[in-house]
Amino acid sequence: MIPSLVIMGVVGIVPLLAAFNYSFFDLFTIREAYWVGDQWYRQIITSSRFYESFGRSVLFSILALTVQVSLGVALARMVARMGPARIFVLMLVALPLVVPWNMIAMMWQSLIDLKSGILGKLFTFSGMVIDYKFNPIHTWILLIVIDTWHWLGLVTILAYAGFTGIPEAYYRAAAIDGASDIAVFRYIEFPKIINALSIAILLRFVDSFMINTEAFAINAGGPQNATTFLSLDLSEDIKGFNYGPAAARSMLSFLIVITVAWLFRIWVDRRSDGDGDIFTGTEKIK
Repeated sequence: MIPSLVIMGVVGIVPLLAAFNYSFFDLFTIREAYWVGDQWYRQIITSSRFYESFGRSVLFSILALTVQVSLGVALARMVARMGPARIFVLMLVALPLVVPWNMIAMMWQSLIDLKSGILGKLFTFSGMVIDYKFNPIHTWILLIVIDTWHWLGLVTILAYAGFTGIPEAYYRAAAIDGASDIAVFRYIEFPKIINALSIAILLRFVDSFMINTEAFAINAGGPQNATTFLSLDLSEDIKGFNYGPAAARSMLSFLIVITVAWLFRIWVDRRSDGDGDIFTGTEKIK
């Protein structure tokens, strides 16, 4: 474990401590650091912009998780019931995961371009108007679509792993009891995949909450700050060489994410402790 702990310390803990230290200084250079105490924290948490950006980040995560978890579980359930073709389908949905992150927004901008993009020409032919530069709703829809296209494979693969771990005996018992398809999912499949699915939910929350590259490339936080998330505010401080406020913003973001992760862990543990029985229809399987 020692090599792993050393790597984690260098990669994770040291930069975190450095950012925490810098958040209490007004930095011009490393040698020109002036102590300001909690000034940056007070300035950020008393700003309405912080809470507006926080609200947008939370809303985006909720929408992204709702769409991706629903589609991922449905797709994984379908794939689990396939024959040999399941491998091909899993490879297909996992393909976007290997696309370089800095190419995704550029690729989608090319696809929806009205003059040269495949989707853009399709929208024009069908009479649909996609104005993601000036229509906030269209911008949000585009970001959700891009994020879902990129990360749906992760949710699908983890959910599929949960489905394949369900013993066939449970399905046979459900068939004997005459349980409906909904009852099978509710009382057999969902309790069995929740542990694998919880990993996907946590990973997707952290990533979607800190979305940056796609939102900046698509509309730079616009229109009218409609897609200005916490991560974009942090990027503005970094690009403006405001390293003290940037460090404070990064620590606040870290605190939010780690708090959600802690609460989520508590919820998963309590759910695991209470899952002693599985129901199918009106019968109980021990």
